[in-house]
Amino acid sequence: MGLTHVTVRLRNLANRGYEADFLVDTGATDSLAPRAELEKIGLKPIGKTVYKLAAGAVEEYEYGLAEITFMGEVTAGRIIFGPDNAEPLLGVTALESVGITIDPANCTLKRLPAIPLK
Repeated sequence: MGLTHVTVRLRNLANRGYEADFLVDTGATDSLAPRAELEKIGLKPIGKTVYKLAAGAVEEYEYGLAEITFMGEVTAGRIIFGPDNAEPLLGVTALESVGITIDPANCTLKRLPAIPLK
């Protein structure tokens, strides 16, 4: 399967934002952005969680909460304070919360006709 990216805007509650192309990562639950970018917009860590990385390593990262906007949709969720050189990742929780799925055949995002409530 190829890589899919989407432009994402993160915003803290003070209306300061960070926008970048995020790698869509259906293997990641939460989203991740470089710590320096999150600090620039005033996002503060509110907790820590242990995550298993793609290479198998286990690391503890701080996370904060932010408004997440992409493809004309708005949601909110955890944003991991990643290393400053990290590629931003959009996790599956943000995708599913607004009814967006990935088409692995052509590496595109598509809207579901309805968000399941069952």
